[in-house]
Amino acid sequence: MDEVANRNIAGIQRFIFIVFLLIGLGVGAGIALRHHVLGAVIGILIILVGWVFATSIRVADQWEKAVVLRLGKFKALAGPGMFFIIPLVDTVPTWIDQRIITTKFTAEQTLTKDTVPVNVDAVLFWMVWDAQKAALEVADFESSVAWAAQTALRDLIGRTLLEDLLSSRETMDEELKRVMDERTEPWGITIQDVQLRDISIPNSLQDAMSRAAQAERERNARAILGTAEKQVAESFLQAAEMYNSNPIALQLRAMNILYEGLKEKASMIVVPSSLADAANVGNLLGFVSSEKLREMGNMGQEAGHTSHS
Repeated sequence: MDEVANRNIAGIQRFIFIVFLLIGLGVGAGIALRHHVLGAVIGILIILVGWVFATSIRVADQWEKAVVLRLGKFKALAGPGMFFIIPLVDTVPTWIDQRIITTKFTAEQTLTKDTVPVNVDAVLFWMVWDAQKAALEVADFESSVAWAAQTALRDLIGRTLLEDLLSSRETMDEELKRVMDERTEPWGITIQDVQLRDISIPNSLQDAMSRAAQAERERNARAILGTAEKQVAESFLQAAEMYNSNPIALQLRAMNILYEGLKEKASMIVVPSSLADAANVGNLLGFVSSEKLREMGNMGQEAGHTSHS
């Protein structure tokens, strides 16, 4: 039983018909006790009036509009709530749902501008803002919206490069919404939003794109490393210019290098002659040796005091 049939046997209609039926039977039976024919006629008339009254009632939900035709011509939009029609004269062929409707659509094996086949899944959010146009000017507006969305998506993919398709989804959504608005506005339908859900590309192309991305990351890493080496070399050049113009700074640097090596208690250190001359290594080694002899003497005195005690 379809939706229209369900509306025709709504609870309120059945209730009203049953009430008139009981009244008609009661009145007809009462009159039939004296006049059989008159009682039957009045009873039938009451039942017919109840049937006409019951079938003239229609109820539209809060989100619905009913299209009423009188003898095949548009009469009015009715609802929401209860409204009345003339039985056998008025008809309600279409009930328009004015809530936001969600429609899923796809574009399979569609070529992009750079001839790459892609599969795209999208979802469309739309609603009927003019029920009269949607009912009278489009035979099946729900299917028409779905087919128009799929056609617009295929056309947009064919005008877009794969890179732009993958990286600019918001732009694609806005463009698709604009195109769909232009197509559906004469139908009394407005597009609320369009969203691309998924974009699938061939596996071979995915591998190639992965390798290209990896190569790009390696190139960036090498570029960063080269920049760092360049900065280090520039720092060395600046230090060399400073040491060249200031021999004392060079001597201090040489002495610091020797000190860092000697403080680790190394047994032997090989020092270039130029570095030894610049740092006056002889005096430095003599100073270190005297410090070590002093430390050994102190340790011997402490040992002697310990044995006497």
